[in-house]
Amino acid sequence: MSLPQFKLLRPRTVEEALGHLAQQAGNIRVLAGGTDLIPSMQQKLFEPEYVLDIRHIAELRGIQKTEQGTQIGALTTLTAIEYSDILRGRYRVLTEAAATVASPLLRNMGTIGGNICLDTRCLWYNQSLTWRKGCGFCHVAPGGTKCWAAFSGDTPPALLCLNAEVEIASASGVRRMPLREFYTGLGDTYRKLQPNELLTRVILPESSADYRGVYRKLRVRGSIDYPLAGVAIVMKRSNGHVADARLAITAANPAPMLVKGASEMLAGKAVDEALAEAVGDLAAKTAKPLTTSALTPEYRRASSARSGRKLISLQVSVVSAGLVRFSDAFPALRCWAIISRPLRGL
Repeated sequence: MSLPQFKLLRPRTVEEALGHLAQQAGNIRVLAGGTDLIPSMQQKLFEPEYVLDIRHIAELRGIQKTEQGTQIGALTTLTAIEYSDILRGRYRVLTEAAATVASPLLRNMGTIGGNICLDTRCLWYNQSLTWRKGCGFCHVAPGGTKCWAAFSGDTPPALLCLNAEVEIASASGVRRMPLREFYTGLGDTYRKLQPNELLTRVILPESSADYRGVYRKLRVRGSIDYPLAGVAIVMKRSNGHVADARLAITAANPAPMLVKGASEMLAGKAVDEALAEAVGDLAAKTAKPLTTSALTPEYRRASSARSGRKLISLQVSVVSAGLVRFSDAFPALRCWAIISRPLRGL
């Protein structure tokens, strides 16, 4: 599929980029790594008059430790995050999530800012222009009014667990907001980023450093694929009990989400199978997928006997030895991902 015609803009500074965004707001798309935007433009999902190539803005790259925590430039590649000594040592869950994205080649190109701003996906939406014209309408929820296209980024659930913030710049100034407030929960207008704004940095607070955690995803193939379900968990323990813990999911809703109540359920307790199962049930209730991904609701229903709900069953089992297991449904496909090693320090 060919690309539509567009004018390419290549700023060298953030100020220059923001000037272009202010001038062309509503008719411009930002290109960071291009791994999501270019295929979408080939499918004619977007036909902007201008494409803003920000890859040459050096100040948006790099990982820097500060007194308040760690800052990551929005153009920092996923490969750089995967192999960062700073992040591996202090924010391990993020490096694990980055390592699962697509393939090595795409991680070399893709950026953390792009993964945070990843467009939502749907079987009916992510098709060719000819297919969409022939289809003519949304097949997923014909009686509903809300778009339920799934957000499929891998790093945001890890960032949510780390209480990350994002820095957003525009010609009028810079603002910061918690990542958990960045997403709207709507499939079509899924992020709170105005057409004249640019996500410039990710901030990881010092208070979230040294939490031990993991990220695991379910996908049909062992590489390339977006997650059909993903879960991140971080935890601190003290005297054999959970001092603090956070759990987040992705790919089952129009936004990545912290599982409400999971922290309170785990805090101060010694983890056993019953508690882990209760937390898993809580995650299952948070996940609400429809037929927007590659597998049918029938697979989900067959695999969610424990919760009895018509959605993907997500289970996170944290046992006293420090083993974390993520199981997602689909028993007919035998799609189980098990971490065979304990989390050091848990």
